[in-house]
Amino acid sequence: MANSELVVGLIFLTQTMVGILGNFSLLYHYILLSFTDYRSRSTDFIHKHLTVANILALLCKGVPQTMAAFGWKHILSHFGCKLLFFLHRMGRGVSIGSICILSVYQAITISPTNSWWAKLKVKAPKYIVPSIFLCWMLQMLVNAIFPVYIISASSDKNITGEKNFGYCSSVRHEKTTDSLHAVLLSLPDMLCLGLMLWASGTMVFILFRHKKQVQHIRRTVSARSSPESKATKTILLLVSTFVYFYSLSSVFQVILALSDNPGWILVNVTTMTAVCFPTISPFLLMSHNSKVPRLLFAWRGNIKSPYLRRNM
Repeated sequence: MANSELVVGLIFLTQTMVGILGNFSLLYHYILLSFTDYRSRSTDFIHKHLTVANILALLCKGVPQTMAAFGWKHILSHFGCKLLFFLHRMGRGVSIGSICILSVYQAITISPTNSWWAKLKVKAPKYIVPSIFLCWMLQMLVNAIFPVYIISASSDKNITGEKNFGYCSSVRHEKTTDSLHAVLLSLPDMLCLGLMLWASGTMVFILFRHKKQVQHIRRTVSARSSPESKATKTILLLVSTFVYFYSLSSVFQVILALSDNPGWILVNVTTMTAVCFPTISPFLLMSHNSKVPRLLFAWRGNIKSPYLRRNM
């Protein structure tokens, strides 16, 4: 094994392990909450599905790419390759959809009572569950044709236009078919990205206007900007991080798609950027949620502790 392959393998291993541990820790946090008297927030349901989608993306992309970097390149069958690529695409799509729903919901929540969004404030929590499940179903339908292009890297067939991704390969078809396929896969992502940016801009505008209105009342600033403002800033940080890594990943994905014979470096860099957000996002959520460490310590003592119930 070359030194470069060893370095890449260690990077993938570190990135994947950190991301999986972070997402499982966050999921464990929500499982513990279900055994307490804590009244869950509407956004908790979105966080759970975002975490599951991140785990799916990491397991189906980071793990096989790590194995390929360490030399285990021909262990997957055609069905295994198709399944992994399908699950990764679905996890990635649900991750995008979850952040989109989260940002739109928060924009509605913090909107002024005299705005036209006020009527949706009461109804918005009721639409979260069906929206998330609709997101899963949509991603399953859209990505159902994606595995058709994927074959095992251990295939004995000599296929023209084959692209090797290390542990699996893809087959290039006619350019018209490839273009239609790419547009179909990109439409849900572009729609979610547009809604996400619009909701983020709306939240920034509302926060800026609120700050201008209360800046002359110093004592009420801290009180007015406590829970909703913190939640909004967390979502804005999550959205900005996602947009950055998504844009970076999309650039490499386009270069990879246009390349007839992608090199080893391009394939690995594309994968690294694709799993960056699933790795970082749980730590962004946990760092802005003070209940996580407090809950873990309280669980060790007594899960029905009165202190825990009072402070959840």
